[in-house]
Amino acid sequence: MRNLLIAIVLLVVAQSSLQLVHAQETKRVPALREQVYSQLARAQELADNGDVTAGLAALKNVESKLSSMNSYERAMLWNFYGYMYYGKDQLAEAIDYFAKVVDEDPIPDALKQNTLFSLAQLSLGQGNYAETLNYLERWQQVVGDENAQKADVLRAQALYQKGDYQQALGPIQRAITTAEQNGGAGDENWYVLQRAIHYELGQTEAVALVLEKMIKHFNKPEYWVQLAGVYGQLGNDEQQLAMLEAAYQQGFLTKGQDLQMLVQSYFFGGIPYKAGKVMEQALLDGKLEANLRNLKLLAQSWIAARETDRAVAALERAAELSSDGELDAQRAQVLLNAERYPQAIAAAEMALNKGNLEKPGTMHLVIGMAELEQENYNPALQAFAKAKAFDDARKAAAQWERYATSEKEQAERIKQLQAS
Repeated sequence: MRNLLIAIVLLVVAQSSLQLVHAQETKRVPALREQVYSQLARAQELADNGDVTAGLAALKNVESKLSSMNSYERAMLWNFYGYMYYGKDQLAEAIDYFAKVVDEDPIPDALKQNTLFSLAQLSLGQGNYAETLNYLERWQQVVGDENAQKADVLRAQALYQKGDYQQALGPIQRAITTAEQNGGAGDENWYVLQRAIHYELGQTEAVALVLEKMIKHFNKPEYWVQLAGVYGQLGNDEQQLAMLEAAYQQGFLTKGQDLQMLVQSYFFGGIPYKAGKVMEQALLDGKLEANLRNLKLLAQSWIAARETDRAVAALERAAELSSDGELDAQRAQVLLNAERYPQAIAAAEMALNKGNLEKPGTMHLVIGMAELEQENYNPALQAFAKAKAFDDARKAAAQWERYATSEKEQAERIKQLQAS
C-alpha cells in the first residue's frame, strides 16, 4: 500500500501552448509579442514532429535573447522547456523549468495556477513530498477555496507517502464527504487511499466502513473478499461468512485462497456440508490443489456432515499422500461408526502396517469391536489382548475383553441348549 500514487498529469499550455491565457489579473501582464510567439511555435512544431532535440535547440536560440523578453514571454519559454523535457521523461529537468515559470512575475493567474498544481503532481511522482505540499500551499494561495477537493486529494496522497497518516486522513475525508454530499461518490482511488490510511493507523473498523462504501459504489470482487477478511479480523464471523457466501453466489470467488477462506468459514461456522461441497468443487475445478492439507479439510467436513461415503473417499485420497497411518486410522473409526465392520478392520490393519500412530492400541480396539459385532469372538479376544499392551488402550481393552468373554460364553451356552 506504500506505493499508492496518482497518475501524473501535465498541465498546461503546451497542447496549444501559444494561445493567450484569458483570466482576471491582479497585476497587469505584458503581452506575448508576435516575434517570440513565432519562434516558440516553431520549437513546438519541431518537437511535435518527433525532433525534440531540434525543438530544444530552437528554444535555446530564443533563450539567447532573454534580456529583451518580458516576464510572460520568459515564463512561456520555461514552460516549453519543461514540456519538452517532460516528453523525454526527464522529470527532474521538467520540474526545474516549471519552477522557473512560477518564479516569473507578473504572469497570468491561470498559467501560475496550472503550473503550480502540475509541479505538485510531478513532485509527488518523484517522491518529493515536502515540495508537493509546498506547491499545493502556493497553489491554494492563488486560487483560494476553489477546487479545494482536488488539492485535498493530492495533499492526502503526499502526506500518506510521507508517512504522516493522521494528517493525511482529514484531507481525503473532506474530499470524499464533499462528493457524497453532492449525491454521488468520490473517485474510486480516493476510497482506496482512505482505506490505506485507516489500515496504517490500525483502525480496522474504519477500514470495514470504507470497504462497505466501495462495494456499494464500485462492486468489485476484491472488495467483497477484503471486507470478509476485515470482518474476520474483527471477530465478526457471521458477517464474514455472509460476505463470502454472497461473493461466492455472484461468482466473485475465483482464487483458491478465497475459496479456502469460505470453506473454513462454513466449517467453523457449523455448516460442514456446504464446506465439503465448496471444497469438492474447488478441487474438481483445479482452483485448489489436492494436497494433504486440503484433502484433510475435505474429509473433516464430510465427517462432520455425516457423509460417510464421501468422508471415506477423502480419507483414502489423503492417506495416499501421508507417510503415517493416522488417516487410515481415522477412516477405520468412521467405518466402525457406520457399522461397516469388514472395511473397518481392513482400514485399521492398514493403519497399523503403515505405523507411526499416536495411539496404536486404539486400532486393535477397533479390530476387536468390529470382530465382536460380527460374533467372531476368538479374533475379537485376540485383538483386545493386543490392545492391552498399549497404555492408550489398556483400560478399555480389559473392559471389552471381559464383555467379549461373557458374550462368547453366552453364545456357547445357547449353542449347547440348541444341540440338546
